[in-house]
Amino acid sequence: MSTEAETTDAKSVLAKIEEKMKKTIHSLQQEFHTVRTGRANPALLERLEFEYYGAMTLVQNASTISAPDGRTLLIKPFDKQSLKDIEAAITKSQLGLTPNNDGSVIRLNIPTPTEERRKEMVKLVKKYAEESRVAVRNIRREGVDDLKKLKVPEDEYKRQEENLQKLTDKYIKEVDKHVHDKETEIMEV
Repeated sequence: MSTEAETTDAKSVLAKIEEKMKKTIHSLQQEFHTVRTGRANPALLERLEFEYYGAMTLVQNASTISAPDGRTLLIKPFDKQSLKDIEAAITKSQLGLTPNNDGSVIRLNIPTPTEERRKEMVKLVKKYAEESRVAVRNIRREGVDDLKKLKVPEDEYKRQEENLQKLTDKYIKEVDKHVHDKETEIMEV
């Protein structure tokens, strides 16, 4: 095997690893969307499911969700028969919101969170962030294993391992940046 081919293989390993790290960051951002900050955001209901004709269905797939102002979410189901089921799912959820059903739409008033509640949300954000950091480190470990399998010369291996560490550091910093931004958003009164 030539050195050029080994380098290309190592680069493809790094490209695969970077793609996985990007997906981890994307997943973290999705998790952060579900954390309530005091502002109305349709993403709060992204993962909320209810039973619809015997099957679990996402509220966002069975209704239109909008934020007419900064403190209200409006849910308009495509099928008015599902209104009560959506209302029950919201009540059972850990969102801490009380639905107001007027017979055709559900209004969710988003209260300003208390200091204690904001601190709880910051803890949740930090938990999600730590899970993402661990995921990035696990992906790095996977990359090291893949590089070892290539059986490249020691100097090339060290160079690629340094590149892998730089990638890891870059994505850990990105996690930290997202955490800082989300904490700032949560603690805003």
